[in-house]
Amino acid sequence: MNKNLLRQAQQLQLKMAKIQEELDTVSVEASSGGGVVKVIMSGKLKLESIKIDPQVVNKNDIAMLEDLILAAVREGISSAQELANKKMSEITGGLNIPGTN
Repeated sequence: MNKNLLRQAQQLQLKMAKIQEELDTVSVEASSGGGVVKVIMSGKLKLESIKIDPQVVNKNDIAMLEDLILAAVREGISSAQELANKKMSEITGGLNIPGTN
């Protein structure tokens, strides 16, 4: 491996580490049921909060509330993954590098 290629690989590694740090500090919000259930996820897929509109809480229909929570969490995960992939593709130029997504 020549020195220039090694230097480029090291720079890419530093950029990727910076992106990983950034993903710890950014978050995305997702919702379901027209906004009655909202979640906030970190860029690293950590569930940070869940907010539920009290009007949707019905002890006779817990299954609906569970579905709304599940839908919001899934949307949050999808949005956070999309954000991470976008940030990584900015430094990799769209190359699919194993372990970066």
